Amino acid sequence: MEPANGRAHQPPLMEVRGIRKSYASQGLFSRGRRVIAAEDVSFQIDRGQAVALVGESGSGKSTVARLLLRLEPPDRGELRLDGEDVLARQPHRVPLAYRRRVQMVFQDPFGSLNPVHTIGHHLVRPLLRHHRAAAGDVRARALELLRTVGLDPAEEFIDRHPYELSGGQRQRVAIARALAVEPDLLIADEPTSMLDVSIRMGILNLLAQLKRERQLAILLITHDLASARYLADRILVLYQGRIVEDGPGGAVVEAPAHPYTRALLGAIADTDGAAPAARRPVEKITNAPAVGCPFAPRCPDVFDLCRTSEPAPRLVDGRRVRCHLYPAGEPKPVQ
Repeated sequence: MEPANGRAHQPPLMEVRGIRKSYASQGLFSRGRRVIAAEDVSFQIDRGQAVALVGESGSGKSTVARLLLRLEPPDRGELRLDGEDVLARQPHRVPLAYRRRVQMVFQDPFGSLNPVHTIGHHLVRPLLRHHRAAAGDVRARALELLRTVGLDPAEEFIDRHPYELSGGQRQRVAIARALAVEPDLLIADEPTSMLDVSIRMGILNLLAQLKRERQLAILLITHDLASARYLADRILVLYQGRIVEDGPGGAVVEAPAHPYTRALLGAIADTDGAAPAARRPVEKITNAPAVGCPFAPRCPDVFDLCRTSEPAPRLVDGRRVRCHLYPAGEPKPVQ
């Protein structure tokens, strides 16, 4: 399928191929056991595209974010930036150029900003470190960044400290700091979860504007399918480190194919007063089965095959789904 923007000949901005990450368990009775945080994770993000990685706590969302930021190495798999396998070229050293191109906005806007320093300091430092502005122009550039994220008049904010700002204003500063180095990909880890409901939409609107106007690629990490539906072009549903559903945002939310996606939708308050499309959320079970589908103990549609065989991805109505409810076949990529 050829993209509408005519860039079929160009590689994706970021392509993740078969990433796996596991950790050694530190429990009293489980030493030596490996806990899989990401298993066969594959997806791609194009320029100007927002992709949401959705799942409950412990599903592996933050692990995938750390792998893309190269804060940790994967056990296996590939990370391709503009078609180049960055892990193969420099597996242990992360060049400054990669740090510039892939930036992060953290969940806690206060914890990610040093309360000792002014807002201007937080913006000036990356501008100089990544050579995005000359010393004589750096304050003017910092003011421009504040205006870009909606903190205007910028002169009233640049000399304040983080504790003098509201939570929403601090998150806008964090976004401005990420924008300072002119990234290609912005990873936003639950950027609205610690904010008041009344100001969450403003942050989502800002991200949508940056995506549209700057062709900024965004990976939104969230547990909230409502936020994902609003911002994302594609939604990836993650369960115990595996992508169980991957498809266009509207299709995934309006007609979920995987039982886990339906369970997540069941937790969303229906603001329109219409009957929810999802079934009642199933009870959470923390222990994964040793064999079979990881979701089998929680699934309302489970049958014998689910308990003995883990499903492979298959194409279902324009999205990729890991579920035995659908006819088996060769896994097919979703473009």
